[in-house]
Amino acid sequence: MPYLILSSWIIIFSYFLFLPQKAYPVDEQNKKLQMVIEAFEKNYSQKDKSQTIQKTTDASGVKKDRKKKTSPVGMPIYTPPRRGAPVGRVAGGTRGILDEYPSLLCVITPDHTAMTIRDQPHFFWYLRELTPYPIELTVIEDQAIYPVLETRIRSPEKPGFQDIRLADYGTYLKQDLVYKWFVTIVPDQERRSKDILAWGAVQYIEISDELKRRLLKFDKLTLASLYATAGIWYDAFSEISALIEISPNDLELRRIRNTLLEQINLSEIAKYGIEN
Repeated sequence: MPYLILSSWIIIFSYFLFLPQKAYPVDEQNKKLQMVIEAFEKNYSQKDKSQTIQKTTDASGVKKDRKKKTSPVGMPIYTPPRRGAPVGRVAGGTRGILDEYPSLLCVITPDHTAMTIRDQPHFFWYLRELTPYPIELTVIEDQAIYPVLETRIRSPEKPGFQDIRLADYGTYLKQDLVYKWFVTIVPDQERRSKDILAWGAVQYIEISDELKRRLLKFDKLTLASLYATAGIWYDAFSEISALIEISPNDLELRRIRNTLLEQINLSEIAKYGIEN
């Protein structure tokens, strides 16, 4: 039923839907990213100079020198952009049945418009427990009438962190525009006032080819910290999540993810992330 979700939201959540989200200055953000990259490149250079030499023995018994690298990356610190509209996240938002389903659903994003340098970013969200009800995804440009994406998504097989990849839906964000994205649980298709929803805001910032090339030299763990420092939330969380997907039992990676969550006031979800 096209745009059914949107039309029902207009009535009850019109304040949130139509509250303008101020876009960040692109040039300013590119300069900030460049400064952060230069700082991390300096750390990488110092790391290479401080590589220690260890004696190792190969299969033939011959001793050889082996360089032991040390990572220049500590815990990431998310530095929000200086400007932007607040109210960029409704976590566990519900309408109609808040008492029945408290904090069931949450989007993993700060409470302001957060940035990405990818035109098909990953959107992460959290589901406290499995639900038998349909789940829908909507992506809409700020102040637009019709969504760029409105679809039902596959219900998760287990609770916890969930990943939405815009590439799976052939959807691209346009540069410098602010979008709102919604995850909605639909308990009753005929009574949309019972929908359980959460939403966040995102802005895609296009960066130069030179900056893209310079980013290629860093590993994912360093990139997570670099992006966080530069205020690029979506990509910081994507990088650390990709590492956890590869090594789900790595407690250090989970601690890093939890550090990011705590910095955007999602401590309860961070607690779940370390225990599960």
